[in-house]
Amino acid sequence: MIARTARGLAVCCALQLLVGCTVFAWLPFVDPPETDPDEISPLVAFEEEAEVVRLWSASVGKGLGRKYLRLSPALAGDRVFAADAYGVVEARDRFDGSIVWSSRIGAVSGYSRYKFWDRRDPSFVTGGVGMGNGLILLGTTAGEIIALDIADGTEVWRTDVSSEVLAPPVAKRDAVVLQTSDGKLVALERTDGTKRWIFDTQVPILTLRGTATPVLEREVVFAGFSTGMIAAVDLKTGAPVWEQRVMLPQGRSELDRMVDVDGSPLYSGNTVYAVSYQGRLKAIRASDGAVVWEIEASSYLDPAEGYGQVYVVTDKDIIMAVDQQQGQIVWQQEGLRNRALSSPLAFGNYLVVADDEGYVHVIAQSDGRFVARRKIGGGGTRSSMVQRDGTVYVQTNKGKLVALEIRRG
Repeated sequence: MIARTARGLAVCCALQLLVGCTVFAWLPFVDPPETDPDEISPLVAFEEEAEVVRLWSASVGKGLGRKYLRLSPALAGDRVFAADAYGVVEARDRFDGSIVWSSRIGAVSGYSRYKFWDRRDPSFVTGGVGMGNGLILLGTTAGEIIALDIADGTEVWRTDVSSEVLAPPVAKRDAVVLQTSDGKLVALERTDGTKRWIFDTQVPILTLRGTATPVLEREVVFAGFSTGMIAAVDLKTGAPVWEQRVMLPQGRSELDRMVDVDGSPLYSGNTVYAVSYQGRLKAIRASDGAVVWEIEASSYLDPAEGYGQVYVVTDKDIIMAVDQQQGQIVWQQEGLRNRALSSPLAFGNYLVVADDEGYVHVIAQSDGRFVARRKIGGGGTRSSMVQRDGTVYVQTNKGKLVALEIRRG
């Protein structure tokens, strides 16, 4: 009898070891099992209030390749411009997707120039698509800036800078401005690409792979850097107007001290909004660099604005809506956690994001609820989306350019 009881206790103990504490999870004094913070959130069910309609789609070259690239489309007039990572640049009619012109800015066979040591992926276009003043602008791993005529895609000029360009150059008035991966902000002459000035910063030992796209407003360039700093620089002279820390590096390891500002500064009114990785979201007065408010946030994507709110996708893919005036969190949407989201796009009543599994998600700006969803495939989407007159243009990682429309009901 004693032996049978002992065997029974041994079996019970073994079962308990196998199933853990879940048998008693219903008890109020037993904590439920913890969920994996890195687990990808499954798609949640919701009542659809709108429909995402595909208007057209087209393939642009061979896509973005195996490297972590974000080549976003650009809009001008009735055209949408897109590029692949291997030198193909196209202009298409934004209403029906028909091709207007196609150009090539280089050949993938040039291994001696374009990362010859990486024969598995010879892609070389890393910064694009930039636009302005009648130019289409692209940057490469070799540190070249190529300007094409917006009308027909012919090359206007090309010039060398100090290192690879990982974000689209921008043009305004008589200048082209870009950032390089070695911490430089560079202004070129719009007419021939000659250098006007260089604003230099130090690069930390360890940084994220990426740079912010500069923003040009009122003869001032606003740019974020891997040091966790945002700077306002005079467009004509390159002299600093002011500098402000979004986040000061903290921690013992270089990994802990990464505070890159890789999301483009958001300019609205007289305020610049900037967010850093492992840092903060700050509202900064554009005139003198004074901090208006700040909250904790960690992101490497571009913020967006609408409904009197700033929208940030965190490094955990939590979408935050923050009041622009007070700096208070209005709502958070955690239903897309760890789905590798794109930068948010805000227009009308909607906030649109795409994920790495090929879905486009539409969220209400008012309260963060899901409104619509559609799978477009194409190997997922990292690149920022653009919109014009309610039509959203998405470029997927495999090079598919898709025009979408959100229809109510």
